[in-house]
Amino acid sequence: MEHNDMQEWLSKAEVLIEALPYIQRFNRKIIVVKYGGSAMVDEKLKRNVIKDVTLLKLVGFKPIIVHGGGKEISKWVTKVGMEPKFINGLRVTDEETMEIAEMVLNRVNKSLVQMVQELGVKAVGISGKDGGLLKVEKKYSEGQDIGFVGEITEVNPKVIYDLLEKDFLPVICPVGLDEEFQTYNINADDAACAVARAVHAEKLAFLTDVEGVFKDPKDKGSLISELSIEEAKKLIGGGTIGGGMLPKLNNCIDAIENGVSRVHILDGRIPHCLLLEIFTNKGIGTAILGESEPYYYREGEQG
Repeated sequence: MEHNDMQEWLSKAEVLIEALPYIQRFNRKIIVVKYGGSAMVDEKLKRNVIKDVTLLKLVGFKPIIVHGGGKEISKWVTKVGMEPKFINGLRVTDEETMEIAEMVLNRVNKSLVQMVQELGVKAVGISGKDGGLLKVEKKYSEGQDIGFVGEITEVNPKVIYDLLEKDFLPVICPVGLDEEFQTYNINADDAACAVARAVHAEKLAFLTDVEGVFKDPKDKGSLISELSIEEAKKLIGGGTIGGGMLPKLNNCIDAIENGVSRVHILDGRIPHCLLLEIFTNKGIGTAILGESEPYYYREGEQG
């Protein structure tokens, strides 16, 4: 065997050995992956994400996918001659838009199930309607009516536990019902956070269109690898966090305060970002940690 070939094989072996403590630590633990953004639009990225989640399942984790579909919904709303409307970043969802949103989200859901099953893992696609999974009430945006957009009031995780117990990978679509059994669209970040809390997930990973959390959003060299809740709150209070990252970071804090150990914000545009963050010592996004969680990336505190 050539020397270069041997080095390549040894490098591959080192990667596998580096992953071993993480596989041991999170074996049989529940991991919720919120899947959205550009990684849902690009077909190659989509397949990479599904490969990552499938690998997590095959090495003993219990992954759950909660997916969005905002870009796809906007595309179909435009196709039928309507104009997508947003208030404070939230989609205004009238009755017709709700109908389109549910059809599109179910279509996305089944395409993800198909991809998972092509890789040899059993998957079941459900929405928040199934088994009374997600109960909601009408959500307002700073007092403004935004239509059929729901705020989650209750999660009944029984259907998820049943699927995990039977070795299925649940793929969840963010649509729920109120007490009158009216259908509501739910922000996928909110749905992922609520599901992670309800099933006491060890990890919650957000696949986004940003690299992570920055000390200075204008300085790409200021990416923060790990944050405690207190540090995250200080960043929010200091006014450096804005735009779509603000509700995302608040969701992360909320998840950790409700029992999730680690929350990851990852750039879904990077191929295999999920594996790089979970299985390597040098993660690539930002991890927000619970109080008892060790720091992996800081000097002298590697886990």
